[in-house]
Amino acid sequence: MNDAILRRELVALLETRGAHMPFEEAVADFPDDAINARPPNVRYTPWHLVEHLRLVQADLLDYVTNRDYVGVPWPEGVWPPPDATATREQFDASVAGFLADRDALRRIIEDPATDPFAAVPSSSRHTIAREIRLAGDHCAYHVGEFAILRQVMGTWPPGHGE
Repeated sequence: MNDAILRRELVALLETRGAHMPFEEAVADFPDDAINARPPNVRYTPWHLVEHLRLVQADLLDYVTNRDYVGVPWPEGVWPPPDATATREQFDASVAGFLADRDALRRIIEDPATDPFAAVPSSSRHTIAREIRLAGDHCAYHVGEFAILRQVMGTWPPGHGE
């Protein structure tokens, strides 16, 4: 596989293109009154899930770029507190933060000066390609979960999926 194909495929996974619903579609037109609602048999809200995606991706970006990286406590460091609630502005900030960090990861993998198989600065165990793949895989998993939560909660806009 040549370098350009590898980078293109990693970006596609990162942006959940292909077999997965894009993050942007999953969170689009999300109703204000459902941001802090708890779906049946679920311990977190839709905002908790979006914020979890943002926190994990921010941590992965820090891991890929920071020689002095210090991991966050798991799992409490990548989930908001169970009783935390968000306003529309905070929900939108979580979405925007996620997209900004995803763009930063995309720029890293698209940069011809980046060796995808180089170790991340703080660890010789993991490569940049691995971390990009992990970010994309994590996102795809939880975007699918978010889409199902929307289905269960009845929060898709009229006509979605027709």
